[in-house]
Amino acid sequence: MQRVRLSSQQAPVHKLGDSQITLSPKFRLAVIQSSLLNPSPDLELSHGGEPLIPGLPDDVALNCLLRLPVQSHKASKAVCKRWHLLLGSKERFFTRRKELGFKDPWLFVFAYHKCTEKIQWQVLDLTNFSWHTIPAMPCREKVCPHGFRCVSTPRDGTLFVCGGTVSDADCPLDLVLKYEMQKNRWTVVNQMISARSFFASGVIDGMIYVAGGNSTDLFELDSAEVLDPVEGTWHPIARMGTNMASYDAAVLNGKLLVTEGWLWPFYVSPRGQVYDPRTNNWESMAVGLREGWTGSSVVIYGHLFVVSELERMKLKVYDADTDKWEAIEGPPLPEQICKPFAVNACDCRIYVVGRNLHVAEGHISRVSRKGTCEKKWCFGVRWNVVDSPDCFSDLTPSSSQVLFA
Repeated sequence: MQRVRLSSQQAPVHKLGDSQITLSPKFRLAVIQSSLLNPSPDLELSHGGEPLIPGLPDDVALNCLLRLPVQSHKASKAVCKRWHLLLGSKERFFTRRKELGFKDPWLFVFAYHKCTEKIQWQVLDLTNFSWHTIPAMPCREKVCPHGFRCVSTPRDGTLFVCGGTVSDADCPLDLVLKYEMQKNRWTVVNQMISARSFFASGVIDGMIYVAGGNSTDLFELDSAEVLDPVEGTWHPIARMGTNMASYDAAVLNGKLLVTEGWLWPFYVSPRGQVYDPRTNNWESMAVGLREGWTGSSVVIYGHLFVVSELERMKLKVYDADTDKWEAIEGPPLPEQICKPFAVNACDCRIYVVGRNLHVAEGHISRVSRKGTCEKKWCFGVRWNVVDSPDCFSDLTPSSSQVLFA
């Protein structure tokens, strides 16, 4: 029998995670084999044996595949394993788009079923004009769709849904949800200081402002607060000075404009407030601005436009110098777009989503007005309608946002 001599000197013992720990050749081989047998999706997508598209370099092929409409991913991912890795996950698809610098617009529509009032998000690709869905929001089932307020930081591809109300109890919520397009998922962030519904909201310099609305005892609020999305914390700001629920709101020239809109029987002129974050002060809105604000608003070319719910649903623009609204040249909203509708804008285009999620895309043009010494603009609109699928026939829009990804 062969004898083995044991040394009385023990080797130093290293704790797990110690920088000096090493693996024996046997374990090193096992790790290498494991990584080869189970490579990461990104590694396999980049270094697969088969080309993404035969005859094209992978970088060119990847650029082409990242332009495919999301609606076609279900069929396209069956082509091969590498296509499945790229197109089988919205997270990976939009992550690669971000890495390659894609910044195309997508119209997010917050809608509800007119019979069941079940809420959902539908997304329109404004390049290919095809629809897809995103995961459902993590909130109560019985909520009033119009009580929420939706804002976004478009260039970050991030959407925020704030407040709301429980439909069977008229109980406002302090809920705040965040959707990130790159991750394709919702997260619950810090709740608002006050629960509120039917309130004003807007984004100024990346900060999210909310003001007014209905409180838990169904009285109107005058409080306001601001969220820093980076810190994730809410802070109170100056009170509005009047208790008011919001019909519509807009951000113009770095200020938050809030209007309660006309209320039946139209005996009293609507109230309106303007908040300046630089001074943390509220002031009353100009009379012409609040009395002529008769629809949903967007800001284009630094001017406030409204799709009027009256006046044959014509588009009009506000002139701050004269405190008057002027109808812009062009036809009224196309007949396919029925109330209620949601409005948003991207660059020089306005998107109006009507019942059944038909979308009117309006191209806003401007020319310098002749015969004036000051630089005045004359605006016009040209409409194009994007018909929705038949399966949207029972959907009604509540809000819309444009994100880039």
